[in-house]
Amino acid sequence: MILAVSITQNPSPLSNGYCGRFAPSPTGPLHAGSLVAALGSWLDARKNGGQWLLRIEDVDSPRCARGADQDILRQLLACGLRWDGEVSWQSRHQERYQAALETLNTLQCLYPCTCSRQTIASALAAQGTQTPRNQEQVYPATCRPTPLQINDLSASLGQQVAWRLALPHDCVVNFDDIRLGAQQQKLNTSVGDFVLRRSDGLFTYQLAVVVDDAEQGVSHVVRGEDLLSNTARQIHLQELLGYSRPQYLHLPLVLDEKGEKLSKQTWATSIQTADAKQALKELQRAAKHLGLSGLPDGQDTSIAEYLLAATQSWGNR
Repeated sequence: MILAVSITQNPSPLSNGYCGRFAPSPTGPLHAGSLVAALGSWLDARKNGGQWLLRIEDVDSPRCARGADQDILRQLLACGLRWDGEVSWQSRHQERYQAALETLNTLQCLYPCTCSRQTIASALAAQGTQTPRNQEQVYPATCRPTPLQINDLSASLGQQVAWRLALPHDCVVNFDDIRLGAQQQKLNTSVGDFVLRRSDGLFTYQLAVVVDDAEQGVSHVVRGEDLLSNTARQIHLQELLGYSRPQYLHLPLVLDEKGEKLSKQTWATSIQTADAKQALKELQRAAKHLGLSGLPDGQDTSIAEYLLAATQSWGNR
């Protein structure tokens, strides 16, 4: 995919080891919540003199909207949020994810699964387990073999087989979030053995994001709090694959009038960036949500001046 707009990118600054990223899924244009995540991660990188990478997470191709990646790039540029280096598209790096899957297979911690969502729901119901609304089903290990073994991954191609990661007994992950403090999650009881490659052959977000962060040298992950529950799974995968653990900062979510997080699935409206004044207003709203203070509130401020002031305010938090 070739970017349809002409862009001159920033040269990569001296990063002092800091490397951050913004990684939107191209299921639609940026909305207010995604701009908060973009601005927060950009400010943290710039405050630390680091690099800020842009990765288009299009690994789940059926959910991607045609042209949404181009819309996202234009919106970021309109808001003055320039990235360092080249844009990365997950869809171009399938070999990375397959190699990681093969590594996990040699560790004898993968197994094939033929369960449908209905099969899982029925198994949980038989156990008397109910899944609360908007929460993931905890996989009941229906297909997990004993003992685990090395599998022929290529033999499953073209079959309706997913590949799950077998968790060790009592898999408890502890980590510190820069904003939220100490976190702990027991993966066995919160998610169970989770899928790394789906039955349709697509790699899952959990595997792709871990591999890409390691490949790109990401040291700091700044993203929305809705992704906090994914962090323990990603840390567990990092440990299995021998990757370094980034530092995590999860930002407060932007909620709609019903108290639910904004998302493209709930028809969140796109931010308005047709001209500099509109883009500045969107940045001001995002900065306010991030709790930044002492920033220019007039429309006579340029976007570059506003971002400079926002970076200083971020550093003074």
